[in-house]
Amino acid sequence: MSYFDAASSLPLHPVARQALLASLDEGWADPARLHREGRRARMLLDAARETAAEAVGCRPDELTFTPSGTQALHTATAGALAGRRRTGHRLVVSAVEHSAVLHAAQAHERAGGTVTTVGVDRTGRLDAQEWRAALGTGCALACLQSANHEVGTVQPVEEAAQACAEADVPLLVDAAQSLPWGPVPGDWSLLTGSAHKWGGPAGVGLLVVRKGVRFAPPGPADERETGRAAGFENIPAIVAAAASLRAVRAEADAEAARLRALVDRIRSRVPELVPDCEVVGDPVRRLPHLVTFSCLYVDGEALLHALDAAGFSVASGSSCTSSTLTPSHVLRAMGVLSEGNVRVSLPPGTDADEVERFLDVLPGAVAGVRAQAAAPAAAVPHATAGRPEAPDTGTGRAEADEAGTDGAGLTIDARGKLCPLPVIELAKAIGTVPAGGLVRVLADDEAARLDIPAWCEMTGHTFEGREGVSFRVRRAAP
Repeated sequence: MSYFDAASSLPLHPVARQALLASLDEGWADPARLHREGRRARMLLDAARETAAEAVGCRPDELTFTPSGTQALHTATAGALAGRRRTGHRLVVSAVEHSAVLHAAQAHERAGGTVTTVGVDRTGRLDAQEWRAALGTGCALACLQSANHEVGTVQPVEEAAQACAEADVPLLVDAAQSLPWGPVPGDWSLLTGSAHKWGGPAGVGLLVVRKGVRFAPPGPADERETGRAAGFENIPAIVAAAASLRAVRAEADAEAARLRALVDRIRSRVPELVPDCEVVGDPVRRLPHLVTFSCLYVDGEALLHALDAAGFSVASGSSCTSSTLTPSHVLRAMGVLSEGNVRVSLPPGTDADEVERFLDVLPGAVAGVRAQAAAPAAAVPHATAGRPEAPDTGTGRAEADEAGTDGAGLTIDARGKLCPLPVIELAKAIGTVPAGGLVRVLADDEAARLDIPAWCEMTGHTFEGREGVSFRVRRAAP
């Protein structure tokens, strides 16, 4: 089985395992006590903090260990907002932040604050001009990820940090995805990370608050971790997390170059091997190990199961995954196709043979899922002369059962159908109208807002807009 979901979590790095086992016998005591066992535990905790701080690029007394990366983000957001409550109550976030940041933003709104969301372009990269404009009067905090967890796009953190400094607004950077590959550039104010993203144990997060940043830790005061993370420290896990971060950093440059070449191979070959497929994310400014693509006419959950059966563990931001009934907020913000979405994130040590085997398996897996949905063999990119007969849907029903004419074109009623069925019905019907003809699709699935316009862009037809559940598509001329 090939595990291609490194962006979600990694198994324990060998160094982490060794450090964890060794510190179980030495780091069990209370590091706040003055007896021998307590002093030994304190030495382990201090050494781990120094190691992690060196990797991050901060002072040891600026770094706090938290119970998770999510907890670090929530604490950082709440603490910075509370510390700057006299400045204002507005929070600025990018539209593609991790859900933990967006949940913190929602909590801030419920408490009476306001949130300004800055958009991204089609590659998922921050709109720098819009970002700078958002940092106006009353802004207490800005949050920006260093690299996106779904599509791998690296954000212009250094430029964003400069804009924040000029506006006197602290910048919180979610560095969960990029921290294993190197320190985050720029004059940021707060930073978070998560150990299981680099092969450390789950249950260890990093929170960095630079000296001089106004910060009021949320919740009851606690003497542990300078009051920023309540509860007894899990010293063996913390030691293992710091040791593995140092180990992966030592290998990062060589491994990044090797994995980038493998990802380049996937990026170039997938569109050649799979018809009607779109690779998303920035092709250059991206994480070295991650690539995401979306396939028309494919149920995302079914494709993940097919790849799993073929021996590959991958992830998806598709609206059809079992954990959600709405499209990924990242893909929605980018305005790209959400159906049949696959995220491949290669772990360290992945070899070229595994990637080639994946490329061998993928076309058959996609074709099999499309066949189950009675999808068209290929998109219809251009009109042909005349008005051809309706294609055979393979469902045993006449096209007239699914669509009707309204005097101005064709209307397809796909209400109540989930992705990718509305797009499949559109693809089948577009060939039944003449060049310049109009097709209306009635679809109430949330994914249709993304996937119908994305289908038009991929196939050359014109998307003329949406009114409620009605989508207007104009067939392209030859």
